Amino acid sequence: MLAIYPGSFDPITNGHLDIIQRAACLFDHLVVAVLENPSKQPLFTVEERMEMIRESTGDLENVEVDSFYGLLVDYAKVKEAGAIVRGLRAISDFEFEFQLAAMNHKLYPDVETVFMMTNTEYSFLSSSAIREAASFGGCVAGLVPPVVVKQLKKKYQEQRRASL
Repeated sequence: MLAIYPGSFDPITNGHLDIIQRAACLFDHLVVAVLENPSKQPLFTVEERMEMIRESTGDLENVEVDSFYGLLVDYAKVKEAGAIVRGLRAISDFEFEFQLAAMNHKLYPDVETVFMMTNTEYSFLSSSAIREAASFGGCVAGLVPPVVVKQLKKKYQEQRRASL
């Protein structure tokens, strides 16, 4: 069965990787799908995010990295996905995710949503917290893949130079 793990992944964290690695064991094929959301102001382009994910998941043979725009269920139909994987960090995530799952099921009853709790080691992680810490020079090593540490430093150095 093909499953989709959607998200903005701006940037990918070790919490995301935990879900990807575990979902890759459960499904025949896992598509990590980066959402193109024009209403958000991401730090990284879709292409940069996809490349960081590819580098971080290169050892997982059944994982593909892609992007999509629009409704997730429309993308799931095109990919003929049987499942959508959603990570939960805390109970507070569940209500929002439950509403999304119910809407997705209403729009596309052929796809199931599978909720996976992230490892407690990463339950506090979010991409926005990583961006904020890194923007002030905080060390995020061990919280994100090495490629992300490198790209965050590069991105914030570029922004500092541009603001001078």
